[in-house]
Amino acid sequence: MSDIAITTTVRPDRAAVASQWQLIWWAFKRHRLAMAALFITIAMYIVALVPGFFAINDPVLQNARATFYPPQRVHLLDTTNGFSVGLHYYPLKLTRDPETLAAVFVEDTGKKIPIQLFGRGYEYSVLGLFNTNIHLLASTDKTRPLFLFGADRLGRDVFSRVVQGSQISLSIGLVGVFFSLLLGVVLGGISGYYGGRIDFVLQRVIDFVLSLPTIPIWLAMAAALPQGWPATLQYMMITIILSLTGWAQLARVVRGRFLSLRTEEFVAAARLDGVPERRIIFRHMLPSFSSHIIASVTLAVPAMILAETSLSFLGLGLQPPTISWGVLLREAQNIRSIATAPWLFLPGVAVVVAVMALNLLGDGLRDAADPYNK
Repeated sequence: MSDIAITTTVRPDRAAVASQWQLIWWAFKRHRLAMAALFITIAMYIVALVPGFFAINDPVLQNARATFYPPQRVHLLDTTNGFSVGLHYYPLKLTRDPETLAAVFVEDTGKKIPIQLFGRGYEYSVLGLFNTNIHLLASTDKTRPLFLFGADRLGRDVFSRVVQGSQISLSIGLVGVFFSLLLGVVLGGISGYYGGRIDFVLQRVIDFVLSLPTIPIWLAMAAALPQGWPATLQYMMITIILSLTGWAQLARVVRGRFLSLRTEEFVAAARLDGVPERRIIFRHMLPSFSSHIIASVTLAVPAMILAETSLSFLGLGLQPPTISWGVLLREAQNIRSIATAPWLFLPGVAVVVAVMALNLLGDGLRDAADPYNK
């Protein structure tokens, strides 16, 4: 009687053979708020990448006839002029309240203006590569423009300016965090890997930076910038100012992780094998907690956005004609804006949405990257 070899194919558990990034992604997908925040964040950065495509009117074009023009509604169904389906709006006409004589804008339903999808409008640059005039939404009547978020005191379209301002406000967070990440990882890694006197000196520098009052330092350094500098140079200097005060916390976290990792067996094995120290740091130690760094960076971006907005709102950051959310909020500093044009606060709503989305995204990444939170 011959032996019969019976083989069975057992499917290995997905978690047992999954990479670290797969485990993080699976855990992240279970966080519904974080997933929603991820989609909102992606949408915001797509808008910031090509703001001219999503803007309706030229954000710098002034219109004396549209001073403090209120927001207009977009309609899909038209039942006043027969029945039709399609995006359209009605121009507003100015009337007076018979008792208070206050200005009241009402829709002129007899003058329907269609809205084109992927229509033509003002010309803009796409990433500095080429120019085009194709927009997501475009009015068919250039003499009666569409103001989704109303207009400011100079008759400029607030919606288009909010969209254009997203490019500066959202990118300054990424650029600032990049510099903070570079300083934090390099100095924190050196401090934690070598220890001794190097660690002592760097920790005292970090203690000094952390002891500085952040807001007064921002105000003092931003006020020292010459007012005549071009907008691009102001943008770069504001980014550097925010980075110089934001790297210390990350450096302390990186230093603690390096202190705990330098005694691990895989680090000792790499040293005994003659692996250069730079390769040990960047190829063995740093990737082991890269997910934690990504979560920390995601949570640091909202702080950079709020810092730029605060400085620009106080007049110590970016200056007009540069368009950012902080610069736009300066229009809402006087009592007339609060009383007659509350839509000038809509750039603040954009700041709140961006900060909330990035914070929820950072919380989700932090929870997903935590090995003890599964």
